[in-house]
This record gives sequence, C-alpha cells and structure tokens, in this order.
Amino acid sequence: MRAAAAPDDLIVAGDLRLDETRKAIVERTAERFGTLECLINNAGRGSYYPPSRAPLDDARDLFELNFFAPLHLAQLATPLLEKSRGTLVNVASIAAQISLPWLPIYSASKFALASLSTSQRIEMRARGVHVMAAFPGYVDTDFQAHATGNAPPAAVVKGKRFAVTADECAEAILRGIEKRRNVVVTPRAGWAAIWLNRLMPSAIESTMERA
Repeated sequence: MRAAAAPDDLIVAGDLRLDETRKAIVERTAERFGTLECLINNAGRGSYYPPSRAPLDDARDLFELNFFAPLHLAQLATPLLEKSRGTLVNVASIAAQISLPWLPIYSASKFALASLSTSQRIEMRARGVHVMAAFPGYVDTDFQAHATGNAPPAAVVKGKRFAVTADECAEAILRGIEKRRNVVVTPRAGWAAIWLNRLMPSAIESTMERA
C-alpha cells in the first residue's frame, strides 16, 4: 500500500472483516481531512467451491468481506457523504449479473451487493448522495491465486488473455463517478453478456455448464 501511495496519502491497514477496522478507516479519514467525498468499496475475494460442498465457514467469511464490509462502511460513511453530497461506489462484478457456476458463493455475494446498491441509491438520492454500482468483467489481477476452493476451469484461466487491466477498470469507475452514473460495466462489451442472460437465460446456463 505504501509503495503505491503518494507521500501525503492516509493509509489505514487492517482486516476489513473486523468492525474496528471499518470504524478506524472512516474515523481517521474524518480526522485527517474533515470530510469524505467518495467511498469506494472494492475489497473482496473469490471462492471456487461448488455449492454442494462449500464449507459454511468459508462462505460466511466471504460474505463478511464481500457484502457486510461494504454495508457497514457505507453506514459509517453516510453522515459524511451527506454533508459533502459525495459518492458511494460498490464494486460488484459481472458475476452479480450472470451467476458463474465455478464461483457460486462469490456470485451470490455480488448479487447481494448489487441489490444493496439499488436500495442505497433509492434511499440516499434525496440526500444528495450519488450511489454507483460497478460491474467489472475479467480484470487482470491475482484474484484466482487468492481465492479458496478448487482450481478454476481451464477455459476460465485461458480467458484471462481477454482481461482488462486494473488501471482500465479504475479509469472506467472514475469516469462513472465524474458523470454520476448509476451503473458502470467494464469492459462495455459486458453489456452484451448481461442482455443475453436476461433474454436467453437457458442458453447462457448451457454455455456455462460446458465451461
């Protein structure tokens, strides 16, 4: 974190699954800057366990990071975001629009986060807070190396050559914040998969089954 940060950046290291870490992030931000203009909930991890064999402890741990951390951080940050008329961003995933059978618990957590984002937007719009959900597709990160469970399917691993870079994903999210969009899908080609899934879900499921 320090290697990527500017000299004057505030760094609060900790485990986002813990309430005290979440509170420290918001409290130290308010102390340092006196305001909070944007909260981007980006932390998360994957799980390649199939639904029938996913350990419950692992599933609960994943939801703690992927869903409950963004929920709690948003609750803590809301008073500051209302004052600044700022932006809340929840980074979900294309897996929040199309269930990925090789990432079932991850997909479930991101579907929950997407639904939460819509509810937060409805609640906070009148207070001047912009709420945006981001749905990245395949991003070139170490996601697979840090996920639990089985190895991902070979076809999925090979698909990484079509992934967008982390910088490209971040730039798309930044443009969405600047234009106060409700939803960002990156790469934009992901919209085609989303609409195909909505119009022909059985066909998409059959394709996923062969992956």
